[in-house]
Amino acid sequence: MKEQIIVMGGGIIGLSCALELQRRGYQAVVVETQRCGGQASGAAAGMLAPYSENVEGPDAFFQLCRDSLLLYPQWQQTVRELSGLSFEYTDSGSLYVAYHAADLLALEGRLLWQRTHGSTGEIIEGSALRQMEPLLTKEAIAALYTPEESHIYAPHYVSALERACVGLGVHIFDSLERLEILKWQETAVVRAADGRTFEGDQLLVCSGAWAQHLAETFHMHIPVYPIRGQICAYEAAAKPVKHMVFCNQGYLVGKANGTLVCGASEDVAGYDTTVTDKGIGRLRNWNKQLFPFLSQQTPFHSWAGLRPATQDGFPLIGPAPDTNRVVLAVGHYRNGILLSPATALLAADLIANKQQQAYGGAFAADRFN
Repeated sequence: MKEQIIVMGGGIIGLSCALELQRRGYQAVVVETQRCGGQASGAAAGMLAPYSENVEGPDAFFQLCRDSLLLYPQWQQTVRELSGLSFEYTDSGSLYVAYHAADLLALEGRLLWQRTHGSTGEIIEGSALRQMEPLLTKEAIAALYTPEESHIYAPHYVSALERACVGLGVHIFDSLERLEILKWQETAVVRAADGRTFEGDQLLVCSGAWAQHLAETFHMHIPVYPIRGQICAYEAAAKPVKHMVFCNQGYLVGKANGTLVCGASEDVAGYDTTVTDKGIGRLRNWNKQLFPFLSQQTPFHSWAGLRPATQDGFPLIGPAPDTNRVVLAVGHYRNGILLSPATALLAADLIANKQQQAYGGAFAADRFN
């Protein structure tokens, strides 16, 4: 009989881990309180941009993000084949814009270390920059171009991933309202609000911003907190933006469906996903400076998702203390989409071996104890 793994959480991380476990011969059972992909996963802009979003240096988190980017071409193709569904996956490259000489100096310093870690990026200036993005503000003096970065349409990707899981034999139970862990040391038993119980040989926790509620259960500190990220979208088919465009206040990315997605305005609001005028107003205040044509447009859609942030900014990927039955994969903040394939491989390795050797233990789940 297959070893059965209970996966708590049906977001992008939980579904990716379940798919990888099923591919390795386990029986994965996903349990989710709401709809699969209904929280941070479905709300994400889908950027696969480790160079643009990690600006400090090549720490362990950057290495994990870059490794996951390298996995994506084969990973997304596997999801397509297993699901029979198509979704946008665009090798657009990215531009990180500089307005001032000091900003340009920072980009040049960043380029130095990024080139030693797989980037073929370059600084683009003047007319060459206008050719790449004709609608970009003339106030931009230069941009760091990173051709390796790409993006994916998150809602369709999550749907395909769920379909791939089901097609491969993963058992998915969602809309369970509430989950309670009854046993976790000798075996894993989880009970839903309607009284149904799910029993497995091991438990993989992928419950995102809700993982902190399990701290008392596992006798460990789980500093994962919800950060509300608000995003808006414009109808911009007639004025396409060709690349992911970043500045120090946010990003804009054009999608194949003709929309232009702008994000993200972040605040601390508990588990409230209400969209606020103030949050969207922050986006509109700066995005028209980056692309002046947006000053004449109003977003046709806005939404919010909860990003699971940790105390130090690194995810928790590792076994819980004092048990060989529980592994955590939570706290991916704004990089859940990007980190889904790498996390799936790490979590499956941990389920099989119970040891964390990669990345020097930087993501150990019990590091805050």
